[in-house]
Amino acid sequence: MDYQAYFTTRLDALRDDGNYRVFADLARKRGNFPRANHTGEDSSGEVTIWCSNDYLGMGQNPDVLTAMHTALDTVGAGAGGTRNISGTTHEHVLLEAELADLHGKESALLFTSGYVSNWAALGTLASQIPGCIVFSDALNHASMIEGIRHSKAARVIWKHNDLEDLEAKLAAADPNAPKLIAFESVYSMDGDIAPIKEICDLANKYGAMTYLDEVHAVGLYGARGGGIAEREGLMDRLTVIEGTLGKAYGVVGGYIAASAELCDFVRSFASGFIFTTALPPAVAAGARASVQHLKQSNVERDSQKERVAKVRTGLDAMGIPHIPNPSHIIPVMVGDPVKCKFISDTLMRDYGVYIQPINYPTVPKGTERLRITPSPVHTDADIDHLLQALEALWSQCEVARVPMAAQ
Repeated sequence: MDYQAYFTTRLDALRDDGNYRVFADLARKRGNFPRANHTGEDSSGEVTIWCSNDYLGMGQNPDVLTAMHTALDTVGAGAGGTRNISGTTHEHVLLEAELADLHGKESALLFTSGYVSNWAALGTLASQIPGCIVFSDALNHASMIEGIRHSKAARVIWKHNDLEDLEAKLAAADPNAPKLIAFESVYSMDGDIAPIKEICDLANKYGAMTYLDEVHAVGLYGARGGGIAEREGLMDRLTVIEGTLGKAYGVVGGYIAASAELCDFVRSFASGFIFTTALPPAVAAGARASVQHLKQSNVERDSQKERVAKVRTGLDAMGIPHIPNPSHIIPVMVGDPVKCKFISDTLMRDYGVYIQPINYPTVPKGTERLRITPSPVHTDADIDHLLQALEALWSQCEVARVPMAAQ
């Protein structure tokens, strides 16, 4: 087999379909987020980032940076090993306690990323509990899907956020089998929110555990940033709450929060936890400072809500189609991969606006989009510039506008 020719053929097919991914080479400007320098080939100079998951700009927060500098100067760069072999520093212990408190749980367990926390925790629970059946929402993140698949446990896919379908599938399962319902609070591509209370009701009715992914909600919702479950007063009803430190908290890492026994169980059996080097202590220190800050401050959350509303209002006024949802994510629908990339490339080159095109396989074919995430640090001038650029390009690429009455 000509391996290189095979690789080239497959990559060319991606390019022809408009689904080849190009990474923007960015140098974020400390203290001036969302500004960044676009470097490398086809450089467009300074750009404004409109698609970051650093939802609240906490990656630039002075408290976070100071905590990281202090830890770096105090204990050095890396953790020095796995959590089991010399890699559990005091910063890890303090952060896990902070996260357990955030979610009202007995314990929390850190992982190197949100992807790893889902893959390791779901994979371990589903594989180690004899006869476990996992009921997975159809739009769950790839990390959840991979964890469930890796477990080799029986899995049942239920229609996205469809309580009738979930109950029908629970009712059809062996009543004596252990069950785990896995779902997200805020779904990252459409921005819709799960009916958490009703899912918990079904879990109680059919004797199932619940596993809630709050990665796109922690820091953003609830009085202290505990997520949608905190906002709705439901944290005590969830068996496991999983979150990330790499989005609203502005750093990196993932975690689960649950009972002491469950966290200890995952700690003891999850290969994705046992056999990987621990997060650097400076990262743990920065994450803890971010969590602590957002437990006390609603300024960032309130400002973000206002920015999101302003962008939505502007898009509505121009008739540009976006998915209406109750979250902070604004999916502007293009519906064609080539046009989506054209708009993204032109925004970057001609307007200094960076929004990554979202194409297949991240979203189904025909639902290609620009995923916009307004933050507290986007100014009125930033918003006006974004809207003017989108309006100009929408006409150029002949994307159908949505009549006001139809939205």
